[in-house]
Amino acid sequence: MKKKQIGVVVVVVAMMSYLISLPVKGLIRPKEARTKPGANAAMEARQPEIQIDEDYVASAAKKLLTAQMAAEISDKEAQLKNASSNADKLTIEKDLANTWDDVNVPAPAAFYYLSMARKDNNLENWLKAGNHFNDAYKVTQDTVAQPAFIINAVESFKKAMQLASNNLDAQTGLGIAYVNGGAPSPMAGISLLLGVVAKEPKNLKANLNLGLFSMKSGQFEKAVERFKNVVEQKPELEPYFYLAESYKQLGMKPEAILAYQKCKDMAGDPAFNQKMDEYIKELKN
Repeated sequence: MKKKQIGVVVVVVAMMSYLISLPVKGLIRPKEARTKPGANAAMEARQPEIQIDEDYVASAAKKLLTAQMAAEISDKEAQLKNASSNADKLTIEKDLANTWDDVNVPAPAAFYYLSMARKDNNLENWLKAGNHFNDAYKVTQDTVAQPAFIINAVESFKKAMQLASNNLDAQTGLGIAYVNGGAPSPMAGISLLLGVVAKEPKNLKANLNLGLFSMKSGQFEKAVERFKNVVEQKPELEPYFYLAESYKQLGMKPEAILAYQKCKDMAGDPAFNQKMDEYIKELKN
């Protein structure tokens, strides 16, 4: 199985863990969310005590790589530290970002895209930085790093919108970051995402994330409609997985079984498929 295929399975499982454990504040039990200590940690921890940067996130990520790959990245990091001109730094940062993308680790790549964007103020780099920070937030269990991911995502998408105010990718990314904790109320993010689908009803990322937020607020009927919109256009593992989960929560067992089977067909990973078989067996009993 290719690295990217493995990465997709890992990301989906990590996202599901995140989804179950972290309901969206402001969409569920709003009074509790306002009074519970740490309920809006991302906003409270604007300045993390620990420096969260590419070195911090790369240190943990390297432990999951082969020794050869980790050494290759460390060598490139050394080259970057010794680079004297912005042109050289941009070249090495791009190489490092691509390398981390190849092994499906978004957090280090996010910091390199952010550094590149701050140097060249390029729309594409701002969007890549923001999207990678949102992805990093989605899959990490590191609560120390999460606030930094949100803050940097918001900065990246706001900068992108300064360059292209009508860019739907920037509006979608900012909406996601806002819901994750980058705004006082998650509804600011939901409003942005709804604005995107009003202009572009079949926008994949906006519909996918609106579906996720519907799941986390217990609105599984709405989630199903969002995910069906996505898979009808682009049948991929991630939306099918969430569609299956939403069907299961609604008690729609035949539909859930079919969606889980779709996940098996797409993943091709023995461990992941075994988990899907367990879900299917549970639904059939």
